[in-house]
Amino acid sequence: MKVQPLTPIIGAEVSGLDLCRLTDRQFDGLSDAFTEHSVLFFRDQDAMAPADQVAFAKRFGPLHTHPAAPTLAEQDEIFVIHAHKDSKIANGNGWHTDVSCDEEPPLATILQLHLLPKTGGDTLFASMYAAYETLSETMKAFLLTLKAHHESEHIYRGRYADRGAADEDKVYPRALHPMIRTHPESKRRALYVNPSFTTRIEGLSKQESDALLTMLYQHQQRPEFQVRFNWSPNAIALWDNRCTHHFAMWDYWPEERKGHRVTIKGERPYLEATKEGSAPENLRLSRQL
Repeated sequence: MKVQPLTPIIGAEVSGLDLCRLTDRQFDGLSDAFTEHSVLFFRDQDAMAPADQVAFAKRFGPLHTHPAAPTLAEQDEIFVIHAHKDSKIANGNGWHTDVSCDEEPPLATILQLHLLPKTGGDTLFASMYAAYETLSETMKAFLLTLKAHHESEHIYRGRYADRGAADEDKVYPRALHPMIRTHPESKRRALYVNPSFTTRIEGLSKQESDALLTMLYQHQQRPEFQVRFNWSPNAIALWDNRCTHHFAMWDYWPEERKGHRVTIKGERPYLEATKEGSAPENLRLSRQL
């Protein structure tokens, strides 16, 4: 297995593995790389059968069920990603972390794209470790005391009607999460708000909440926190929803982009009061940029 970092802060490309036939030792090495780099990319893979993709995902833990999106008929753990010339929206076309409105949001997501546009359709990922670690100490101390509301009805209501998803009487998830969360493996802290699902900060007025969230969203989107992945046929991305955001570019209309996504169930976000894990040296030196 070869792991090639793509930036000093986030993302690595992994080669030399068959994800359908991983040994326990290979999976342990892959898990370590995942914890270190937050997002992993694989290009040397065949198209995964739905059952194989589900089996690979289950090695990380039980699977998460999407609260709204229709799934593959023969494998209901698979969420089909598909944008084409008649689409009114494209999944992921905005900064977010997956389904943060759940009480127990997804740990990770695995996406394989089978059909790609001639150009475009990249996915951007941003490190929420870096977003937290580059804040001033005063701002960190303030955010450590706060929680934010995450809601989903404004996103999901009617969104998948053209794909047969009825939602007239559906109640969509909402949750209250700490604005800073501790990663259970790395023990590092990550900024846990996003412009897609986060609606307000508990205990602040609307004016205060909107102003603080706007500042944090702008900070989260700094280019030096990001890695951008240019997809190739059957490439796979594995990302950690606990410490990253992502943005799927919809710059390829009227062409198509299609693939299969599986998400792994996560834990309720929490903040440990104990000392946080260490940031990389290059990030510690850049905190005041």
